[in-house]
Amino acid sequence: MSTATRSVASGQGSRTRRRGLLAVGVWRARFELVQYFRSGDTLFFTFLFPIFMLGLFSVAFGSDGDVQLAPNVPAIPMAQLYLPGMIAAGLLLSGFQNLAMDIAIERSDGMLKRLGGTPLSPVSYFIGKIGQVLVTGVLQSALLLLFASLVLGVELPTAPESWATFAWVFVLGITTSALLGIALSAVPRTGKSATAVVVPIALALQFISGVYLTFSQLPDWLQNVAGLFPLKWMAQGMRAVFLPDEYAALEQNGEWDLAGVAIALGVWLVVGLVLSRVTFRWIRRDA
Repeated sequence: MSTATRSVASGQGSRTRRRGLLAVGVWRARFELVQYFRSGDTLFFTFLFPIFMLGLFSVAFGSDGDVQLAPNVPAIPMAQLYLPGMIAAGLLLSGFQNLAMDIAIERSDGMLKRLGGTPLSPVSYFIGKIGQVLVTGVLQSALLLLFASLVLGVELPTAPESWATFAWVFVLGITTSALLGIALSAVPRTGKSATAVVVPIALALQFISGVYLTFSQLPDWLQNVAGLFPLKWMAQGMRAVFLPDEYAALEQNGEWDLAGVAIALGVWLVVGLVLSRVTFRWIRRDA
């Protein structure tokens, strides 16, 4: 066989393997989705929880009408103020929190050990998990937007460029959250300790990143700390979509800084990809 023929055969073999990994990954995503929607507690705390919180905050703090955070910005409904943060929190819960806990439990229960004894590649496993998160994230965001618009009366943007921004922030945010969740799943030693490890981290990030507390009202040092993590940038990108342009003046640098959002999320995506691949094991080394 000539060198050229071997090269062609090798290239065809590589493409076949990649198609095989993708096909198995899609099958795993379907499996993960079925399991996800059969789990009532997971469905509520990672899928419906942001919707519940948006309704709760809107009713609890919006009874006095529209809110104005500063003299130079227009007054807006409380639901509109909280909507960007709740969408960002939904991405964090679906990707980061959900995957970190689920994978830790699967490892502790021996499910990953059994999967490791099959031809399943970690790449296909990752594709399945990220596919599940992507689908549930889209459904969750769609329900949030419908709930905000139809029930709470929030006026959604109509400009195509706003929805284009929403799309790339969403994709970067959900993918980054999923990869970081896979990486964090290596930390809990047992499935029982996963909640104690993961939930406080996710909760703290939500409080300092402009989800439950208005970001512009946080002290500068806490804003700087939040800027080290991806949720702050996800929430900022979503605020650029759903809040009036005048609200950009309340951001840390006085602008939406969408380029900074893209760079920060891109860096965290690469970090999550590297960490998830380096730290992932079917079985804990210290087991």
